[in-house]
Amino acid sequence: MKLSTEQFNALEHELDSVKQQVQQQLGDADARYIRRVLLVQRLSALSGRVLMVLGFITPWLWLVGVLLLALAKILDNMEIGHNVLHGQYDWMNDPVLHSKRYEWDIACDAGSWQRTHNFEHHTYTNIIGKDRDFGYGLLRLSNDFRWRLRNLWQGGTYLLLSMLFQWGVSYHELAAQRVFFGKKKADRHTQVSDSELKKAFFGKGARQLIKDYVFFPLIAGPMWLWVLCGNLLANLLRNLWTSTVIFCGHFTKEVHVFTAAECEGESRGQWYYRQMLGSSNFTGPTWLHILTGHLSCQIEHHLFPDIPARHYPAMAKQVQAIAAKYGIPYNTGSFVRQYSTVFGRIMRYSLPGGAKAVKGL
Repeated sequence: MKLSTEQFNALEHELDSVKQQVQQQLGDADARYIRRVLLVQRLSALSGRVLMVLGFITPWLWLVGVLLLALAKILDNMEIGHNVLHGQYDWMNDPVLHSKRYEWDIACDAGSWQRTHNFEHHTYTNIIGKDRDFGYGLLRLSNDFRWRLRNLWQGGTYLLLSMLFQWGVSYHELAAQRVFFGKKKADRHTQVSDSELKKAFFGKGARQLIKDYVFFPLIAGPMWLWVLCGNLLANLLRNLWTSTVIFCGHFTKEVHVFTAAECEGESRGQWYYRQMLGSSNFTGPTWLHILTGHLSCQIEHHLFPDIPARHYPAMAKQVQAIAAKYGIPYNTGSFVRQYSTVFGRIMRYSLPGGAKAVKGL
């Protein structure tokens, strides 16, 4: 359904009103919430590392330690890191929880992620040729991209990307071989030099490798191998989880893609409309929302990226009602259903041709 100019203006006004209502409520409850999550994350990391060392008593302690460390890494990346780096808690002026100071437990440098994700992806969501997050340059997810032989095995490529997701995200801004091998540079919207990008990639990556696979195993003494393997497994669990959540929010069957031409000079109402068509939600209990960083409400996150994410489930009810009012598709479903359509999309476009992607405004 194509909206009229008047409808786009009305949509802008209604969604702005939803955002303003929440902004007026921000305060101590939000500050207490994110600090509690930070405390749980730190206690999980500490207890997880201790229990892994105590694994000589029984392997079950080691396993619980691995799961607690994985939980800590997931909370750090999703409910804390992702949301803090969007500036959702800048109003607190907390030295730890400010978008300009926070550095997360992941191979990707925070500043690099903010440039590619906060600006590029959230500005040009699903615009072919502008949003490099659409397939990450590895996966063909629309017939807007020419089929290549390598797409035949992109199911395996997806699995590998999921297992190494923190490194894929870290490498994203380098535009792969375009920097390392002197090919044409990707279009950039920042004045960051190639040397700075390489420094961020190798510097942050090296610190993560030393922390997880040198420092903590060394201080574990005779349990060094158990700790090294535990850190490796915790990172793997975190990578698989974050990848699955991200893909369920962006690459389900019904998400729309757009051309650059049809998005030129778009109003804020039209930008809102594009975010709603280009994102997906999935349903679940409160604990699931927290473990996803509330990206289970990806539609609301794309509409209001700087609003503390704990408000998204409540906002989703209002947004869904507004979508119904204007006849806008609101893509939501169970976690299993949404993930099944993601995998279906990956496999469908692994073959030449493929079904037509849902297009445009």
